[in-house]
Amino acid sequence: MSSTPHDPFYSSPFGPFYRRHTPYMVQPEYRIYEMNKRLQSRTEDSDNLWWDAFATEFFEDDATLTLSFCLEDGPKRYTIGRTLIPRYFSTVFEGGVTDLYYILKHSKESYHNSSITVDCDQCTMVTQHGKPMFTKVCTEGRLILEFTFDDLMRIKTWHFTIRQYRELVPRSILAMHAQDPQVLDQLSKNITRMGLTNFTLNYLRLCVILEPMQELMSRHKTYNLSPRDCLKTCLFQKWQRMVAPPAEPTRQPTTKRRKRKNSTSSTSNSSAGTNANSTGSKKKTTAANLSLSSQVPGLGAIPNCSLNPGRDGDLCHSTAVTPSGQFKEKH
Repeated sequence: MSSTPHDPFYSSPFGPFYRRHTPYMVQPEYRIYEMNKRLQSRTEDSDNLWWDAFATEFFEDDATLTLSFCLEDGPKRYTIGRTLIPRYFSTVFEGGVTDLYYILKHSKESYHNSSITVDCDQCTMVTQHGKPMFTKVCTEGRLILEFTFDDLMRIKTWHFTIRQYRELVPRSILAMHAQDPQVLDQLSKNITRMGLTNFTLNYLRLCVILEPMQELMSRHKTYNLSPRDCLKTCLFQKWQRMVAPPAEPTRQPTTKRRKRKNSTSSTSNSSAGTNANSTGSKKKTTAANLSLSSQVPGLGAIPNCSLNPGRDGDLCHSTAVTPSGQFKEKH
């Protein structure tokens, strides 16, 4: 039976470049198959430009890659951005790996407006090690991918949760060194930790420091500033955002409260009748004093307190009302 273009193992007679520019209306797993093929085409001479092109083809500009696993000292979780993803894949091969590919089984797909989510609970990352000894490592876990729903269908988020791993050594190698206890003892030791090499683990630890420095590196590349000036500029901008007063959201509720107070006061004044009109001046004076004493702590204990200095320079003095309606100061 001949293969069709919808077959994930279909090979176009026009080569991979002809297939690259057509819309990806097939299963998202086909992109993982293409990524495996691209990783197999890697050579020893592949430099940083090759890895940048690899990440550009399969990852979005704002993509993130997350690895979760548990080591002897506890659970670990590392998240790196788009600029650090190429280096992550290159460190896998620098640790002695000669081949890397992913196998997805029984994955579930969910389509959204602008993205496609692939959830594979039975994902296996297979790495073939040539040194320190010939070993095949199968790292099993759950892989959750989010693709952009467009013609390129690149990965936006990559989250691989490692559950277990197995290191497989060929029987032929064991038979060759059956009489050598030292070699057998060396073969019995693991060459990875949760399926990851020491090169990759050290790089992930380094990314904890490198990831927050991406803003400094980007500013240095854009404005050609010295590292010290980049740090000063970033810290100053963050300080401005911290000390900047909130703009309008905090003023709106205060304005509404003032309107409510005015409405309540106007309602009470309208219900007071003619008696309130005859003694309006006295009530205004009392209300002003009460509002001032209620807003300023400590002034409520002093009756009729004023903020104007008295004759002797005191900030507070009391006032009294004479029978004729005039105010008389008491010091």
